[in-house]
Amino acid sequence: MALLIDKLAVSSPDFPNGGRIPANYSADGGNDTPTIEVSGAPEGTVEFALILNDPDAPLPNGFTHWVAYGIPPIDGTLDLSAPGVHVAPNGAGATQYYGPQPPAGHGDHHYFFHLYALKTPVEGDPSREEFLQKYADSVIETARYVGTFSTE
Repeated sequence: MALLIDKLAVSSPDFPNGGRIPANYSADGGNDTPTIEVSGAPEGTVEFALILNDPDAPLPNGFTHWVAYGIPPIDGTLDLSAPGVHVAPNGAGATQYYGPQPPAGHGDHHYFFHLYALKTPVEGDPSREEFLQKYADSVIETARYVGTFSTE
């Protein structure tokens, strides 16, 4: 996958980029889904994909907390209940947002919200790894937003 960065941006009004994710968005603190905002979809985008991954998790590929496909490529707040949006299994096998939950004493973990602008729709519910392998050539542009969290 080539480095594709231009005007696409992803953010959240719930915490600053690089800042601490509030406890109510964590798995143990309510598991509220954060608001995700997007701007700058490149021409030719047919859908967005959103993947939340914790690369600091003590697993070979980190831990995937959220996988959503079929997201309409519009500026503004993502509507993950829009027709055609489907949530694929996260690292725990559930088709939902799974908030931060690093192991006790493991320090700060980084949670990467990766947004992908795609020129082809995603078929089925591929895992994060399957998506990255199968749809790399469909990515027009990427953007990311990072939050941190620890149990301390």
